[in-house]
Amino acid sequence: MTSSQTKISTTVRTSLKVKGIRLLFAVGGRLAPAGTERRAAALFTKPFASSRTRARDAALAGATKQTLRIGDCDIATYAWGDPASEPYVLFAHGWSSHGTRVVPWVAPLRAAGYAVVAFDHRAHGNSSGSDANLVAFTELLLEIGRRHGPAAAVIGHSLGGAATALALSRGLAAERAILIAPAADPVDAARRFARLIGMAEYLCARMVAGFERRVGISFEQLQAHRAAPQIGRPALIVHDLDDREVPWSEGERYARYWPQARLISTRGLGHKRIVDDSSVIAAGLRFLRGEDVGERVVSSPNLPYGFA
Repeated sequence: MTSSQTKISTTVRTSLKVKGIRLLFAVGGRLAPAGTERRAAALFTKPFASSRTRARDAALAGATKQTLRIGDCDIATYAWGDPASEPYVLFAHGWSSHGTRVVPWVAPLRAAGYAVVAFDHRAHGNSSGSDANLVAFTELLLEIGRRHGPAAAVIGHSLGGAATALALSRGLAAERAILIAPAADPVDAARRFARLIGMAEYLCARMVAGFERRVGISFEQLQAHRAAPQIGRPALIVHDLDDREVPWSEGERYARYWPQARLISTRGLGHKRIVDDSSVIAAGLRFLRGEDVGERVVSSPNLPYGFA
């Protein structure tokens, strides 16, 4: 079978699987709504198994790997250089990803004089645990930051970007921040998930309410326009206009509400390739040198959430 045939076959299988899941949740929502809601909640908080296989197979690029016991989990950490004696950059990966996703940044950052620290969130990569969420992402990022001390910068991708903003608003010590394709709206993320699996909107609302009870905080409080205004450090937001997983408007919202943020809008990189792109990495390095990179976003009353 050729590579193109393999790709087509994989696409067909994935399409059939999604259709099967949508049928299951559509029927289940009518016949057994409570059980369907529980299954959806479990699925919503369980990362893809590929996070573990990709982390296991990833090249460490000379990283020093350690395991830290944090809470009820063994957390895999990776360090390039010595964060105890060098200024360091802390990296927070996204949902169903892993810490060594930062490897394309390592050589440029090391050449610029930075050590680099990354880790696998709970239930991701080589860390233990079976489920995760934005609150858990944020708390773990705060703890890793406390253990390593103040960072020169923190880089967050996707859900890791959302956790970065929340952690900074809650005391994470870092001089600068780079958010790549950051998720800004957990309410809308839940709705996108519900549409993907074919779950009724009222069950999605019940699922969100259940999460809020368990974690003790409302999804509304976790939105970007709540946290960003509290952060008094420079930030660079990078988001692709063609991102199909986290809309560009969510990155724009960070840039609009973050007092010292600037925005770079790319095109054609999507949600994942944007992390590896050499022009994005180069822009990030210029930002870390203190250069003005990207555009300052000006609030407008005709945009969602109005003036920042």
